[in-house]
Amino acid sequence: MMCLFFMFSPASCNGTRNANQLSIADRLTLQHLWTIIYSVNFSRGNDMTDLDTMIKNADIIRSRRKTIALQIGENGRLIVRTPLRCSQNEISGIIRKNIKWIEKHITIEAERKKALDGLPPFTQQDIRDMVQKALAVIPGRVEYYAKELGVTYGRITIRNQKTRWGSCTSKGNLNFNCLLAAAPPEALDSVVVHELCHRLHMDHSKAFYADVYKVFPEYDKWDKWLKKEGVLLIKRMTSMQERNDKE
Repeated sequence: MMCLFFMFSPASCNGTRNANQLSIADRLTLQHLWTIIYSVNFSRGNDMTDLDTMIKNADIIRSRRKTIALQIGENGRLIVRTPLRCSQNEISGIIRKNIKWIEKHITIEAERKKALDGLPPFTQQDIRDMVQKALAVIPGRVEYYAKELGVTYGRITIRNQKTRWGSCTSKGNLNFNCLLAAAPPEALDSVVVHELCHRLHMDHSKAFYADVYKVFPEYDKWDKWLKKEGVLLIKRMTSMQERNDKE
């Protein structure tokens, strides 16, 4: 699933630093702390062209945070995450100020959803072929980057997963999504490096990403590819599973 967002910190809400002054560690912490919440009303897309309706229908999620985040869920609904003390007038003003950004990304999300809906599902043979390719390719990439990072690892498992591209257990066992076999080699490598860096840091700290970038400088580029294009692969898999469940 995809969620586009824009984050900032108006002085009227907290009187502290704005988003441009947040450290890299702060940004990473904020992005990982707040779980993406999706609403369920894509059918109201036509109403979104009306500003007052957009403000009225926006999902307002208040919490003990220091910034405000505008998000577009996969259904095209506007989500506003705010500090506890932000008033409705302040929220409305922020929405009005950023209406062009909101409309642009609602359109992007609608086009993405349309593209997803038109994709043919994978077949069982497709999945078997990807598993075999992943088994042939991934262990070699793990071995290469493990030497680059100076880490050890345990068992490598290839899975047919709906949400994760990879994972690393505390014992060093590595799990990878078979769909990586259908992704560009650089995208696959970005996941391998990410999981191996958990052998050094079992978190997503600044130190973790420093080690990622050290051996794979283009990590951000391919992480974005997985978030934008990789969702198409996941959709084709979930469509296959939904079809099999109906049969």
